[in-house]
Amino acid sequence: MKKEKTQKENIQKKHKNYDKGQVFVKVMAGFLALLMVVATSASLIFALIG
Repeated sequence: MKKEKTQKENIQKKHKNYDKGQVFVKVMAGFLALLMVVATSASLIFALIG
């Protein structure tokens, strides 16, 4: 009984169903994080130059 459950769980773990919403949220989060890093570095550069 337990072996059947673990086998079913392993099969379910192998098949990852990507939701379009989750992918969009992760891409947007990555883009915004990159934008924050670029803005911070640009501010630092402008402060050092000026």
